[in-house]
Amino acid sequence: ASDKVLGATMLAVALVVFGYYTTWALFLPFLPESSPLQSFFPAREWAVRLPVLLLLSGMIGVSLFFGKVAMAEARKKRRSAGKAA
Repeated sequence: ASDKVLGATMLAVALVVFGYYTTWALFLPFLPESSPLQSFFPAREWAVRLPVLLLLSGMIGVSLFFGKVAMAEARKKRRSAGKAA
């Protein structure tokens, strides 16, 4: 039951974020600057900057993880090669 609750919560958060970003990036540019809806969103330039920053940080995180795993495997191979010799 706990997994279902976690999955439902993650899905709900994803839907809210998707709806917010879609409104911000796709619909807000067609509204006038005087619209009260404009006050609920950051500047439009961040609609591009934020995904780019998230993508870069994600790529850096994945690269660091792969580097750490590769270094650990190389260390393990060196140890086992030293014992076999």
